[in-house]
Amino acid sequence: MSSSKPKPPNGPPRELRAALRRLVKRAEKSATFLPVGEYSLPQPEAAAHIIALLRQILFFGYIGRQDLTADTLEAHLAGLSEQFFSILSDQIARALRHSCRQEHRPCDKCLGNGRQQALALMNKLADIREMLEDDVRAAYDGDPAARSYDEVVFSYPGLYAITVHRAAHELYVQGVPLLPRLLSELAHSQTGIDIHPGARIGRSFFIDHGTGVVIGETTVIGDHVKMYQGATLGALSFPRDACGALIRGVKRHPTIEDHVTIYAGAAILGGDVVIGRGSVIGSSVWLTHSVPPGTKVITESPRLRYRNSDDVLKDDSAADFQI
Repeated sequence: MSSSKPKPPNGPPRELRAALRRLVKRAEKSATFLPVGEYSLPQPEAAAHIIALLRQILFFGYIGRQDLTADTLEAHLAGLSEQFFSILSDQIARALRHSCRQEHRPCDKCLGNGRQQALALMNKLADIREMLEDDVRAAYDGDPAARSYDEVVFSYPGLYAITVHRAAHELYVQGVPLLPRLLSELAHSQTGIDIHPGARIGRSFFIDHGTGVVIGETTVIGDHVKMYQGATLGALSFPRDACGALIRGVKRHPTIEDHVTIYAGAAILGGDVVIGRGSVIGSSVWLTHSVPPGTKVITESPRLRYRNSDDVLKDDSAADFQI
């Protein structure tokens, strides 16, 4: 007697199909999300590939293939660059096409403009790499735990974040929509460091440890600036027009001049705030006004209190108390 196996159902169960129909019906009424098939958007997977190729090109011999010689280097970089240019120009064209359709403009030049914008970034890679060399040296010189430049390149999240930022910022300056922010947010998810692509960052920039650092869109940072984990360069308030809508494009974030150090957990807020050259901003400082060059800003130290095994309470002013 043969036993017949039950046939698998055609498609998802009825309850699941009903749930999906409700989802689609609600989405069709949405004023926030785009209708299916009407827009071509940059792809997160392609943006991640752009970052991977960018790092291989800028840090050749480190990231990716390591057995390069003088005879093989040019061909290796040519192959990477062709891939990089192809994916980048396509993603830029997608972003431009999306912007054109949102603004109801004719979209007949987006593909060519995407190639021009990608080529413009390619032409800046040598300058970006030179700036990254300064960033690597700043990390090595600023961190006694660093044993070599190689260690910085391989393992420092701050360098990863600033590498992506320097490329994303160029695309932002070129007027490429959407894609620069996508690249920056991918770096943010990888490192915990949130740098808006609009931020202008000078040479020899070093983020130590990195997690929780936030640098807003209109921030301006000079040369030889060092930041520690959890520091924020943010907006104090968001100006609105007569209708209550946010006014975009105004300077909302601080200016940090050369040779400034910003320690862990500090928050510097406001578009009119300027931190003068050579200043030091201490841990956990909340700062909403400018300071002149050479200023040290610190919070008043809290009093620590200890209770020992004999249930005797002492504070940090007791000279005879030892841990």
